[in-house]
Amino acid sequence: MLEHPQFDPVAIHLGPLKIHWYGLTYLVGFIAGWWLGRIRSRKPWSPITEVQMGDLLFYIALGVILGGRFGYVLFYNFDQFLQDPLWLIRIWEGGMSFHGGLLGVMFAMWWYGRKIDRSFFQLADFIAPLVPVGLGAGRIGNFINGELWGRATDVPWGMVFPQAPDDLARHPSQLYQFALEGVVLFAVLWWFSAKPRPRMAVSGLFLALYGSFRFIVEFVRQPDPQLGYLAFDWVTMGQLLSLPMILAGLALVVFAYRRRTE
Repeated sequence: MLEHPQFDPVAIHLGPLKIHWYGLTYLVGFIAGWWLGRIRSRKPWSPITEVQMGDLLFYIALGVILGGRFGYVLFYNFDQFLQDPLWLIRIWEGGMSFHGGLLGVMFAMWWYGRKIDRSFFQLADFIAPLVPVGLGAGRIGNFINGELWGRATDVPWGMVFPQAPDDLARHPSQLYQFALEGVVLFAVLWWFSAKPRPRMAVSGLFLALYGSFRFIVEFVRQPDPQLGYLAFDWVTMGQLLSLPMILAGLALVVFAYRRRTE
């Protein structure tokens, strides 16, 4: 059995200003995505230039932050918002939803695509391989904060999280998600997108793989206490939101290759 290191969630103290590790992990994700995006933008098939990559990152950052926060409030904790509306803007207290952030990024890409006369899927296929970098960084932030822990377990690497309401060893599900949603997803998408693929194929593969990884990890991740299990004592909100992603992703991949064949 392991003990969580109990990191200080504040990375830097500058008088009254506190810079949290969670915020820094988002910054690392954005910077790494921008750097990798500039590399991809030099390819002859890239839909954007290196200069446009910086502009696109700005739109995506807005989509991640606004969509992620609104999604968390809507999908996971709407009651708390009704009791304390200002909680919506206190992002530093935690509470971001990937599925909400995804919707925000999709809207941002559509919006920016209209400005530069590019289709939604041109930008989506370009951006999809960069997203796992931010996902992986965010999961490290969750682990540093000691939040989003897993269910109780007796595996040798089970970890006791002081923030949990008991002293039970739990799955370090944040690290599982870092490995799957961050490392594995990035490796597969970067390799798959290294060559020109039918339009929508890269986006579809991203949706199908992320949805599958998230659906699987939810079996060992502790559900949000305000929601619990939605059905059958095992279905969680994360699984409910991930299932449409899997189906939509598979449909996009099939459609992309069928259209190319025709």
